[in-house]
Amino acid sequence: MSSKNILEIFGGNVQKYRKEKQISQEKLAEIAGVHRTYVGMIERAEKNITLRNMEKIAKALKVEIKDLLE
Repeated sequence: MSSKNILEIFGGNVQKYRKEKQISQEKLAEIAGVHRTYVGMIERAEKNITLRNMEKIAKALKVEIKDLLE
């Protein structure tokens, strides 16, 4: 495993897939049903995300949870 911690890996992948799909943090939050500031906190690895919210984010991005953890 790399030297990055799991929150940095997850947050970086959320940002990568969000940008690939050309959607804003606000739009992702709306689709996922979470607060808009929460997405930014996830992407900056400031928030320890729950499994439920991990699933919501993955579904909103139309990717598998495992894709956000690699």
